Amino acid sequence: MPAAVLAGAREQLWWITLLIATIFCFITFHAKGGLNLESMTSTELALTLGSGVVAAASVIFAPARSRRVYGIWPMGLLLVFTAVTAVSIAWSVQPDHSWQDSGRMLAYSAVFGAGFALVRVAPERWPAILGGLTLAAVIVCGYALLTKVFPASLDPSNTFARLNEPYGYWNAVGLSAAIGAICCLWLGARRTGHALLRALAYPAMSVVLLTLMLAYSRGAMVALAVGLVMWFLVVPLRLRSAALLIVAAAGAGVVGAWDFSKHALSAEGVALSERTAAGHQLGALMLAMFVALTVVGIAIGFSTGRRAPSLLTRRRAGAVLLAAVVLALVAFAGALAVSQRGFTGSISHAFDALTNPNAIPPGNTPGRLTAVASERARYWKEALQVFDANPLFGAGAEGYATAHLRYEAQTLEVRHAHSFVLQTLADLGLVGLLVALALLSTWMAAAGRATHPFNRRWTGWRTWLEIRTGVRRPGWRRIRDRKLRRYTPERIGLLSMLCVVVVFGAHSLIDWTWYVPGNACVALLCAGWLAGRGPLPISASAVGSDRTAAAITGPDRASSTAGAPSGGVRPSVVRVLLAAAVIVAVLLAAWSEWQPQRAEDARQEAETQLEAHNQPAALAAVNRAVSRDPLSIEALFTLASVQQVSGEPALARATLARAVRLQPSNPQTWLVLGRYDLTSGGRPQTAVKELEGAIYLNP
Repeated sequence: MPAAVLAGAREQLWWITLLIATIFCFITFHAKGGLNLESMTSTELALTLGSGVVAAASVIFAPARSRRVYGIWPMGLLLVFTAVTAVSIAWSVQPDHSWQDSGRMLAYSAVFGAGFALVRVAPERWPAILGGLTLAAVIVCGYALLTKVFPASLDPSNTFARLNEPYGYWNAVGLSAAIGAICCLWLGARRTGHALLRALAYPAMSVVLLTLMLAYSRGAMVALAVGLVMWFLVVPLRLRSAALLIVAAAGAGVVGAWDFSKHALSAEGVALSERTAAGHQLGALMLAMFVALTVVGIAIGFSTGRRAPSLLTRRRAGAVLLAAVVLALVAFAGALAVSQRGFTGSISHAFDALTNPNAIPPGNTPGRLTAVASERARYWKEALQVFDANPLFGAGAEGYATAHLRYEAQTLEVRHAHSFVLQTLADLGLVGLLVALALLSTWMAAAGRATHPFNRRWTGWRTWLEIRTGVRRPGWRRIRDRKLRRYTPERIGLLSMLCVVVVFGAHSLIDWTWYVPGNACVALLCAGWLAGRGPLPISASAVGSDRTAAAITGPDRASSTAGAPSGGVRPSVVRVLLAAAVIVAVLLAAWSEWQPQRAEDARQEAETQLEAHNQPAALAAVNRAVSRDPLSIEALFTLASVQQVSGEPALARATLARAVRLQPSNPQTWLVLGRYDLTSGGRPQTAVKELEGAIYLNP
């Protein structure tokens, strides 16, 4: 391939990489933990509209290929899951929150669809996707560490020792670090790419690992462990990956151990002045770590680049690493065996502590990293109780926050069940879980077409029906063709995306980060890209030398773009109509996402006018709020307040009764109506019954 073509193609990657990093930094820093309606609405609108433009453009400019479009089933089932979320408004215990959750799912579907569409138009741009996600993860983790270095400026209100920002939730910070570690493995272990970038993967990896340690997130550590096992099983760059991981972990471990030893940095409730002084020392140590690991990365890259280790050396190193892992496992098992409870007793005790809903959770200090007990068991138990009350359809999307109040034994405010599976069971019942499982199954089959994990591929029913293949039955079979078994740079990149999705999926089983856009959208983009990629091309350029395979242009691109609209060729009428339909659907979705926030803006305007004693303006504003979001009980509460101040107590009570009829399973509606009848309505006996209803729903 001409060098000029390769150089020009590489030059086109840097701005795409920066664009991807900018988008995901915006999602993270703007949406934060996903709990604020205003920031979530603007994030959803940006994602939906931007992804819609990408999808419409892909419809027009995608190459006209003879093969079928891959990933249709997971894309369709994700839309079905979104539809189930929206339809659950009809039976939800809190339909206004279900409406808001349907907006989130529309935005998530759009992000998945964007990955699905981009890979159709520009499959060769995969390095920009991974590069952008790597850069975004390092920026997020770097900012999280800076909040501990400069707490007075960046995070003065955080009295905990754990890293909390930019999400406002430490486990989301930990998950970003875990995902970033997989991305750094790809950056530093790959055989292609600029040598300086591979060297910078060493300090970048130390940043994300240090962030993971200082977030004290046990769930994120478990998720990263699962992702690393997956990486070392399916990616053949094991020695490169091990060298990067060991060196970076050593640097991060030294700094992390120093942080744990400082009371001002590892204890709760420390004075801001003490945290600031210790944070500056931590910053100096982090800077030294960054410089040292950069030098080490350059040295390792220079030494291995000039003279690659021999096959015998690589085998010996691999044997040493494998022996070290086995010895570590044996030592851990031995430590359990000689403990007071013994091997089986220690495992049983840990399992009981993890699943005991009455267990005392550890504090937010480094000691929690060695503890097993958690409050999650309580959330999981309540989620199963909500599911048991309505096993088929659940309590409605985002209904867990209200429905679990009936069963909670402690007054600990929680909005999510801290498990995607249990949250789905509680909110959408068996129907929602079956759709989610079908989505997972079809996505795994679609992603496997390009990645071929373990050098295997799924032989489906379509192939089984072809007698000429000689296949007797469908199954996950070993690939015999050597060309398909080649680990080209693209295949390694796609396997890295697969590991990213695995890390997020493992964490979502034990936490609520599915609702955190900064975490979820990373996995959704990678999942959409993998689903739509399809089988990798078998050509000389795709399976030849690593340099040629790493090229982002080539015969595959030329053949894949055959028939695509370009230059002076006009797109067909069918493509234009499909693109127009996509735009219309996206605009409708954006309008639906915007309505709850528009209603909340009008409601707040009504309260402002009410404080200014301008009852007509307040009434007009609150009526707009109710019309924009007729499911909002907050808008009805404000309307009742305006009606009461305006001298219409009967209308005010009727409005509160309407809120009760709208959400009869919400204790808040009964509580507000009971208070009104007790203090303003002159109905104490009626108020007693209403307050009893509130207590029943929330003991």
